[in-house]
Amino acid sequence: MVTTPFLQAISISKKYPGTQVSGLKTTDLTIDQGKITAIIGESGSGKSTLLKLLYGLLSPDTGEVRFKGVRVWGPGEKLIPGHDSMKMVGQQSDDLNLYAKVKDNVAIMLPSTDLKAKQEKTEKIMEQLKITRLADKQVANLSGGEKQRLAIARAIVVSPDILLLDEPFNQVDTSFREGLQRDIRQIVKDTGLTVIIVSHDPAEVLSMADELLVLKDGEIVERGAPRTLYQKPQFLYTAQLLTNCTVLTHDEAKKVGIKTRAEHIVIYPEWIKTAKTWTDNDWVIKQILFKGCYEDLVLENKGISIRVLNDQFGKHNEGDKINLALLNWLEFY
Repeated sequence: MVTTPFLQAISISKKYPGTQVSGLKTTDLTIDQGKITAIIGESGSGKSTLLKLLYGLLSPDTGEVRFKGVRVWGPGEKLIPGHDSMKMVGQQSDDLNLYAKVKDNVAIMLPSTDLKAKQEKTEKIMEQLKITRLADKQVANLSGGEKQRLAIARAIVVSPDILLLDEPFNQVDTSFREGLQRDIRQIVKDTGLTVIIVSHDPAEVLSMADELLVLKDGEIVERGAPRTLYQKPQFLYTAQLLTNCTVLTHDEAKKVGIKTRAEHIVIYPEWIKTAKTWTDNDWVIKQILFKGCYEDLVLENKGISIRVLNDQFGKHNEGDKINLALLNWLEFY
């Protein structure tokens, strides 16, 4: 028996004539139900374009998007763009009523045919998004992160099949970002909601997504589980997206004593260990960058700079000479 894909893009493409926006090259894609899929890539790689095509906010130049086997209509065919079984939350919260209370902004999304059920569902979704304490607060007085939580609550209170998030953490302080990510993951686990997310910072979705889609110049170049793509990326582009790594050319690697035939090698900061030394011509600490629970050491040797993760505070000082133990590297031909 053939199973109908949950959400499927069939040979879709989108061009923006006369602009610098790259759009999307011909793409085939299937999104699994009940998972969090993150779309990552450089600015202008086509991430938001793909998201809007999947939602029906844009019409593809070629191909079509199908949800449960039925074509998703674009804005040229539908009075109010966007599929009825999907909800999208962008970077801005323009649809919020700034002068109404938080609870009223959520409740207004539900019909009034059963007032008790409406109240219970409103309270439940506010609890899931950790905004119950804000229930009677006017939206205009909320922080950017609180407004983002409210926007997500309004989107999922109507029980959509798919939630699409376009750069959802831009307005959320770093200290609260992980909490919101955990809450979204828990909602997915509890309800079976499917989430598709675009992020300008790929590293922030590593712990959140079940699958990553890597876009480059309007084309999906790689996809897979976050751990797999981080540890064994097929392309240099992917490695550079996912971490603040050091990239050395063949000649640079040879210059510092790394034997390889690859055109480029990639070294992640956690793959290097350090030790003090009085030996000449070794790595010299040029900068120590405090990162909270660890330090970044910026080292230099023979005109080549690398970055090393250090969690032993106070052990090193700028100007120290360091021997390095290289545990691993990636090769790209």
